[in-house]
Amino acid sequence: MLQKETKRLLEKGVLEGIFPCAAAGIISGLGKEKKSFITYYGNGTLYPEKRKLKKTYFFDLASLTKPLATTLAILCLINENKIDLEEQLPSLCEKKIKGDKSKITTRNLLSHSSGFPAHREYFTLLKDVPIKEKKEFVENLILQEKLEYKPGKTSLYSDLGFILLGRIIEKKAECSLAHYIEEKVLRPFNLEKKIFYNPMYDEKRNTLKTSFVATENCPWRKKILCGEVHDDNCYTMGGVAGHSGLFGNIEGVTAYTGLILDMWKGAAAHPNIKKKDLRAFLTRQETIPGSTWALGFDTPAAEDSSSGLHFSKKSVGHLGFTGTSFWIDPEKDVAITLLTNRVHPSRENTKIKKFRPYFYDRVIEILFSLNK
Repeated sequence: MLQKETKRLLEKGVLEGIFPCAAAGIISGLGKEKKSFITYYGNGTLYPEKRKLKKTYFFDLASLTKPLATTLAILCLINENKIDLEEQLPSLCEKKIKGDKSKITTRNLLSHSSGFPAHREYFTLLKDVPIKEKKEFVENLILQEKLEYKPGKTSLYSDLGFILLGRIIEKKAECSLAHYIEEKVLRPFNLEKKIFYNPMYDEKRNTLKTSFVATENCPWRKKILCGEVHDDNCYTMGGVAGHSGLFGNIEGVTAYTGLILDMWKGAAAHPNIKKKDLRAFLTRQETIPGSTWALGFDTPAAEDSSSGLHFSKKSVGHLGFTGTSFWIDPEKDVAITLLTNRVHPSRENTKIKKFRPYFYDRVIEILFSLNK
């Protein structure tokens, strides 16, 4: 019944024009006792031709990169004693930084309480910058930004903070962000072939475009994007960044969220991440007024949460601009993932805002009426 009803929800979304395709993954229970359900429906691409979604197709995960790649990489660096949550920006970036910016910590960046603006269209300034210099160029632009508030005083969701975290990981790990996340975060869970960055300059991966779902008809790249990161800043940085760039299929992301739940509850272990550190990261930062943020993960808002009405206050999750999301509940022992390409062919389609909480509500209602 759960699989059938979930598929019906996805069909409803496609028929109502909320997205061309969607895949849902549901984990219930822990460890060896867990049950996993996956369903999918729709067309992975509509233009230039219709192509039916397959279970193995990769979605542009957009900002799910923040919790699933960058945040877990920071946990690995903490385990290696290469970074500290209270370490400040001059040490993190290995640069002279003055004023309030010098007081920004790793914790501030992870909890979106650094003071940095939400977003900047840096990609418009990068056309003439050599490929190898683009990341450094963007880092310097961010460090020159005027802060919108004093670090730690409030929270404002910021891509800029996570772009910086991506750079910080590369400096501390002394290797590329994509390599570190593949080797240290994903490979121990055998997920590196189901979740990965897709660098623009990796010809081996870019030949597999038929296994990706399409996103937007990009006005300045002048094509339908498929297998190429949707986020413009990430694209101009080579397709690998701390705020965006990760691709994954429903099997991979579902398994990953289930493993995060297992680690949280002590039913699984990761060789490069301490359980106590993970638990601390998955706890809302109560010291920041009005914030719903844990470290790298969001928690349900008191009103109008994208998770719907049924996830407990202790749950964590995240959204991605392309139409991706997940929520993990340690009280109900469930992890639910919804991957869509709602931006295909245009980001103007925002119907998912109403559909998302409805979807999560219905799945929880079906799941727990089954378990009674």
